[in-house]
Amino acid sequence: MSIAQRLQSLSITLPPVATPAAAYVPFVRSGNLVFISGHIAKRDGKPWVGQLGNELSTAEGQRAARAVAVDLLGTLQAAAGDLERVKRIVKVLSLVNSTALYTEQHLVTNGCSELLVAVLGAQVGAHARSAFGVAQLPMGACVEIELTAELA
Repeated sequence: MSIAQRLQSLSITLPPVATPAAAYVPFVRSGNLVFISGHIAKRDGKPWVGQLGNELSTAEGQRAARAVAVDLLGTLQAAAGDLERVKRIVKVLSLVNSTALYTEQHLVTNGCSELLVAVLGAQVGAHARSAFGVAQLPMGACVEIELTAELA
């Protein structure tokens, strides 16, 4: 099954590249690597605000991380020209706006990781990963994720 077919089967339409909210670019290509800037979780086009362990549950955080993955794939498609050119998702770095006692950042980040594998397949989508709890994120967002990919 092609990536386009997988996206269609998941009812996912990739968004265009979002306009950066500050002084940075959405992605940088260096050789065969693409570094995608951090994308914050959005719901209905606005920052998905909240803190895990306070206003938001782990399940809600997973949905937010999945939404970020959709946006990241849209930016990756723009950077690569075609998602079929993606050889491997190399690394995902996830920042989770969470309380000091919250310890399920890794489970929140699964929302992103699992979607990348579902869309790109296990050989391409499986990746190294870090997930951190942070005191706050831009605009009060609950999750921010960046990724590095290798292109064929």
